[in-house]
Amino acid sequence: MKYPSHLLESAVNEFASLPGIGRKTALRLALHMLRRDPEYTERFTSALLSLRRDIRYCRLCHNISDDELCPICANPSRDHSVVCVVENVKEIMAIENTGQFRGVYHVLGGIISPMEGIGPADLEIDSLVARVAEGGIQEVLLALSTTMEGDTTNFFIYRKLSAYPVKVTVIARGVSIGDEIEYADEVTLGRSIINRVEFGEGMRNFS
Repeated sequence: MKYPSHLLESAVNEFASLPGIGRKTALRLALHMLRRDPEYTERFTSALLSLRRDIRYCRLCHNISDDELCPICANPSRDHSVVCVVENVKEIMAIENTGQFRGVYHVLGGIISPMEGIGPADLEIDSLVARVAEGGIQEVLLALSTTMEGDTTNFFIYRKLSAYPVKVTVIARGVSIGDEIEYADEVTLGRSIINRVEFGEGMRNFS
């Protein structure tokens, strides 16, 4: 497609670089921005710049935060003895929407995936072990996607925590095998949290 302006083409290229955005959609977004008043565009770009420059990560759980501690870790009414381990920040939002979990979280930043070159050292597993080693944590709930990669990560974490007096549980399999946590409906996910089970003998023998 030929564009009447190099500036428009540049904007389209940037929008099209976003996941799930094709060039036709990118063109519509660029033209939409062009039709809006300059103040709107300035607010839009300012929000993106602030997000990129000023966002922080919680020093305890690695959740996205505006401060040193995220609102969940800083909340004294949360049960800090129960830590829910998730793959990414999106899973925290999904679980929080269920209203069924009152503990705190730990964000791994991914799951073990040899095919994608992601190993244990690339994830926040050592920091999880360090949190458990400090004491005060009674339960670690593994809420990872019910995929082969998720189960592999569950097993690795279970082995790493086996030396500590902490209960390791997993979400109930109300979430179908192969499902991503962030796409589970709130009712199903909430029930899976409530009905979590201890890391069973079958999974302990996983290899």
